[in-house]
Amino acid sequence: MNRTEIPAGYEAKLSLYETQAAIGLLKRTFQDHLATALNLKRVSAPLFVDPATGLNDDLNGVERAVAFDIPAAKMDAQVVHSLAKWKRMALYRYDIWPGKGIYTDMNAIRRDEDLDNLHSIYVDQWDWERVITKEMRTVQFLKNTVRDIVQCIADASLIVNGRYPRLNTQLPSEVTFVTSEELLQMYPGMTAKERENAFVREHPVTFLMNIGGKLSNGQPHDGRAPDYDDWDLNGDLLYYFPTLDKAIEISSMGIRVDAEALDRQLTLSGCDNRRELTYHKMLLAGQLPLTIGGGIGQSRLCMLLLGKAHIGEVQSSIWDEDTLRKCRDAGVTLL
Repeated sequence: MNRTEIPAGYEAKLSLYETQAAIGLLKRTFQDHLATALNLKRVSAPLFVDPATGLNDDLNGVERAVAFDIPAAKMDAQVVHSLAKWKRMALYRYDIWPGKGIYTDMNAIRRDEDLDNLHSIYVDQWDWERVITKEMRTVQFLKNTVRDIVQCIADASLIVNGRYPRLNTQLPSEVTFVTSEELLQMYPGMTAKERENAFVREHPVTFLMNIGGKLSNGQPHDGRAPDYDDWDLNGDLLYYFPTLDKAIEISSMGIRVDAEALDRQLTLSGCDNRRELTYHKMLLAGQLPLTIGGGIGQSRLCMLLLGKAHIGEVQSSIWDEDTLRKCRDAGVTLL
């Protein structure tokens, strides 16, 4: 389904050439700051995985992975949805100690994604994961990590605005924390996205916590796979995006499930069949390290800092005819 709408009077603040240069500056700057703040080392990551390992991210459980056969290996493979589980296995293989972690460029295809200003079938993000101890599995540690990431984004915005002053999109380093249940009680008559927009308009940098489990209305705020984030220790990092007058999700992250949380969430979500997959067996047996991690959208961050109205202005993808027409009529150039 297509929901692309270009705001009336929108004009890109940078030329096509300046946009490409600014994207390069932003990505280099942010990932260097992130690596320093969270003590991460860059690693190479797969574009596809063996589905039998259980390493692919099932997202909300309904999205279809892009699959293909590999005749030379006599097996099938799936293009990743994200690297949420692969990173944890990598930390186990690399024998990385608590306090250190990894990050990588993650490129994915999500074939069932709706197309609109913020969504593309092509996903590019920085995926990161850090080893922690049992004592670090707390809300306070999660909040401190979020603050570190928000500071990295604020620092990147200062540098990009210094190079391109007419952007005028310097971002604050303060973040407000709120749970999904608190948000429901504040705005009981709204949908989940409406609640996000209403709160973020008043609190321009928000970390919305506890996503995946059912709220008091019997519904989860949003879907989460049961086998990576602990639903009591996770959240989404949201920014107010004035170009579209709405909240934009920059990151989904959290402290990952331990054996107890995985056992509980598999049962709650009706996914007990996953217990026989390699990744899940190892986690339930306590063989994988405790971690915190997440994904930070590269194109989303570029949209936010460069004031772009459509994600196609900062990434190359395929678009339907309606999107192409709306952008063409509004003078919006897609990469």
